Amino acid sequence: MRKRLLVTGLTGFVGHHIRTWLDQHESVWELLEVPERPDLTDPKAVRAGYSQRPDAVIHLAGQTFVPEAFRDPAGTLQVNLLGTLNLLQALKALDFSGDFLYVSSGDIYGQVDEARLPIREDLLPAPRNPYAVSKLAAEHLCLQWGMTESWRVMVARPFNHVGAGQKENFVIASAARQIALIRAGLQEPRLLVGDIDVSRDFLDVRDVVSAYFALLERGRPGQVYNVCSGEERRIRDLIQQLADLAQVEIELVQDPARMRRAEQRRVCGSHSKLHEATGWKPDITINQTLTAILSDWASRV
Repeated sequence: MRKRLLVTGLTGFVGHHIRTWLDQHESVWELLEVPERPDLTDPKAVRAGYSQRPDAVIHLAGQTFVPEAFRDPAGTLQVNLLGTLNLLQALKALDFSGDFLYVSSGDIYGQVDEARLPIREDLLPAPRNPYAVSKLAAEHLCLQWGMTESWRVMVARPFNHVGAGQKENFVIASAARQIALIRAGLQEPRLLVGDIDVSRDFLDVRDVVSAYFALLERGRPGQVYNVCSGEERRIRDLIQQLADLAQVEIELVQDPARMRRAEQRRVCGSHSKLHEATGWKPDITINQTLTAILSDWASRV
């Protein structure tokens, strides 16, 4: 029997890959189409836009760019926290009683001492920016609704996810775009970069999507799960790997405008809780991921 799935933020980076995943996999899920993306900050628009009762929800929509959160913290909280409340209230009006997956962020953990790596879900959150604050607050809101409304609410905390179609204001996408331009002869072989001598836990967006569906099917309600690769990779090394795949020589030039405040040097998460609950584990190699990103930017430039 088919189950109706509502995905907010379906036109975004991860939403696009959810649609592709559903097209490529036989599953019980039938995607509910929304004619126009409603403004989450407008309760009436949310109720009008999400007017069909789903069996499950993946809540992706939100303001995700950290620099924008510093520029407009009130707007970020309005979208990510109050927008989530508007969605929950709209679902209640539809007598929703199914599975609800809130997509939060690994950024909620904040500055983590290297001795505490890899990061596990029992680490006390300490958000360092308005974006992370908004996501953590929305986590608690969703979990509270799960308790009071008897919904199966789960929270995913994805770490850095990358893949084809990502906007160029993210570091790997930016590097891939510049390398594609260099290979096409449209840019000098100089890459403008921020602080690239930090390590991060990067996961292919296709693995992220498969984790979300694993949680809908086998996750435990009321629980929080890291979605990550479990490996840390230095950004400088990934940029060089992109250049090697493209067979171009590059010079890296640090751009002060790309530097971020309070940058953590190392990040690595643990997905053991997710694996134990669902059997999920990463399936796509970093070489496959970088090849897909580079191919995507080559077609775009």
